[in-house]
Amino acid sequence: MYREESEKQQKLEDFYMPFGGHLDEENRWVILSKKVPWREIEKEYKEKLGDTEKGAPAKPLRVALGSLIIKEKLQISDREVVEQIRENPYLQYFLGFERYDDKAPFDSSMMVHFRKRLDGELIHKANEIIFKEYQETLRKKKRKMKKKLKKMKR
Repeated sequence: MYREESEKQQKLEDFYMPFGGHLDEENRWVILSKKVPWREIEKEYKEKLGDTEKGAPAKPLRVALGSLIIKEKLQISDREVVEQIRENPYLQYFLGFERYDDKAPFDSSMMVHFRKRLDGELIHKANEIIFKEYQETLRKKKRKMKKKLKKMKR
């Protein structure tokens, strides 16, 4: 069973931290959270899981995929992924949580399920979308640079 998440990014200033303060918008996890095409991948993820009403609800795509991204980026074990998420408000923000919570968001054994559900095809699609967005960003930067150079030559 899968309950679709409303995949709107939590505003940085609205992310609740019980000890006060705010998250830094220049943090690598905050930046990456804006680059991952969560919505596009969630559609396929939901289709893959089917509409069964049996069993416990699946974790949201953002938690599943985000946890796998954290694991790969930090090169850590499944248990360490859960501990890092539990301890780090930036990782919790990256996973789409609304507030910091010092409890483990799931058992480390769930990482096995995440890997099974998010096969290479979904990961490949996410990479393609991110790469296309990156290429478009580069094109825009080149155009801006060309305009600046033209103005400077005048």
